Amino acid sequence: MARRNPDPRGDNVVELRRSRSNAFLRQWPITIVLLGVALAMVFIALDSFRRGSVVLSASVLLAAFLRLLLSDSDAGMLAVRSKRIDVITLGLLGIAITVFTFWVPPPS
Repeated sequence: MARRNPDPRGDNVVELRRSRSNAFLRQWPITIVLLGVALAMVFIALDSFRRGSVVLSASVLLAAFLRLLLSDSDAGMLAVRSKRIDVITLGLLGIAITVFTFWVPPPS
């Protein structure tokens, strides 16, 4: 939204304001990933460790996939470091969580 303010020198200056709703809509990638992490924590709290761990690893791998596909400006808060470092870090973490999920023996 733009509004015009008179400048003391007599020139017109245009100020740009960002709406708050637009700022929240731009953060949809991290919102989806965090909803997946929250769902994983609910599964784990309800004594379904393996299902919760699979959802957690899927959420981390989704974050890696979104970071790979989206530009730096579209990735929002998923963009922490360079794209290469973010994708490698999230991918390795997601794969490690998946391996450890199936490595842990089921309760007897």
